[in-house]
Amino acid sequence: MAANFSGYKCSLCGREYGPNEVTYTCPADGGNLDVVLDYEAIRKKYRIEDVISRTDFSLWRYLPLLPVSDPGGEGTPLRAAGWTPTFTPTVLARELGLKQLWVKDDGRNPTASFKDRASSVVVARARQIGAEVVVTASTGNAGAALAGMAAAVNHKAVIFAPRTAPQAKIAQLLIFNAQVILVDGNYDSAFDLTIQASQEFGWYCRNTGYNPFTAEGKKTAALEIWETVLLNLKSDRPLTIFIPVGDGNIISGIHKGFKDLKQLGWLEQMPRIIGVQSEKSAAVANAFFAGTETITPVNATTIADSISVDLPRDGVRAVRAATQTGGAYLTVSDEDIIKAIAPLGRVGIFAEPAGATAYAGLLKALKTGLVQEDDPVLVLNTGSGLKDIRAAMQAVKEAPVIEPTMEALKKHLNV
Repeated sequence: MAANFSGYKCSLCGREYGPNEVTYTCPADGGNLDVVLDYEAIRKKYRIEDVISRTDFSLWRYLPLLPVSDPGGEGTPLRAAGWTPTFTPTVLARELGLKQLWVKDDGRNPTASFKDRASSVVVARARQIGAEVVVTASTGNAGAALAGMAAAVNHKAVIFAPRTAPQAKIAQLLIFNAQVILVDGNYDSAFDLTIQASQEFGWYCRNTGYNPFTAEGKKTAALEIWETVLLNLKSDRPLTIFIPVGDGNIISGIHKGFKDLKQLGWLEQMPRIIGVQSEKSAAVANAFFAGTETITPVNATTIADSISVDLPRDGVRAVRAATQTGGAYLTVSDEDIIKAIAPLGRVGIFAEPAGATAYAGLLKALKTGLVQEDDPVLVLNTGSGLKDIRAAMQAVKEAPVIEPTMEALKKHLNV
């Protein structure tokens, strides 16, 4: 057991549980569980310098703030997740009229998505508790992440995915040697089947918005933003972070990371968190707009498959990520999502539709006045565009085909 892991607290009723009393959600009301760390012990043992001076350039540099023990796997992709680059695209900043702009590109993770963070921590937890098989439901990225991280340490993984998931993502699942089962239904039906299977066969379930350790993996992005941006930020205004939202676990995980830092006294000013959803998958945004934490299911049909969710399983905490930080929610059209892919590409960042959703949200925030030129802004890209080439090709013009002659080239160039 990790020394700093104290137990769990229900995000709905507030009941507390010991580390070995529960595994997934609150037995009383089914609420998502927050992992509770022993903050006093961490403060006594570590200072900020002890963490940011570590030479492990992955999410595992933050092991003192994680509820798992060292997973081993040195020299494997399991130890390469996280510590993704945070770019300062001055061209985009100038075009948008922003004085400070960062884009954190989690498409650079080992399996090319943000989900490697959660999967590496969940695999570490599975090894810690002796679970032989880890299972998850996924539209592609979470499954690929679990399959890749499990393969890195020779751990068994079972993935349930909708049969409509992009072929590039299904290919990853198969190449990583996971047991892949395609479901003739959507993500939500795969999610429910995964829970039933884990209960029937004793598999350890990774599902987001269900397994509390997923948010612990995802919070490491907040720790990296804190170290690389916030500790050096020169602004009286809070950093505004744009995050794409599907089931809500990424935004709630990042919020959890900042709350942990605040609890430790290591964060002076809480960032303002803005969640962005497609208009065609906006259950969390709808709740925020209505001023409620009640999540009403929708019929999700967005092209951004990674955030296409009928019933977000971490919706309550996702709403709170905005309400508790002075943030907001925005919805954008699928057309705007596709249009947002190309501008990021012009500065060397290839985003899949879900990642581009965050940038589309920034564009809308600037038009509506939600963000001003003096606001420091960070946009989170959650996955590589190579995950969904069909969508990427909709964002650009087709390349011309010419004869292999100078005459044809000059004609094309109009010279």
